[in-house]
Amino acid sequence: MILSGVETMLAWVKTMTWKELRPIVHLSEKAYEKGISLTKKEIKNIEMYLERNPYLPK
Repeated sequence: MILSGVETMLAWVKTMTWKELRPIVHLSEKAYEKGISLTKKEIKNIEMYLERNPYLPK
């Protein structure tokens, strides 16, 4: 399958599953600046809201 357009890619991603769950997919057209990264403190603030699966690699 050639993913040539935004609609094609979004339709393909919506068909994916993991443990019988489908993803929630949204198109973001926001332009991000290159070379910007989060500090370790910012990452820790975000990670406290995440629940990691112990069977998946980090």
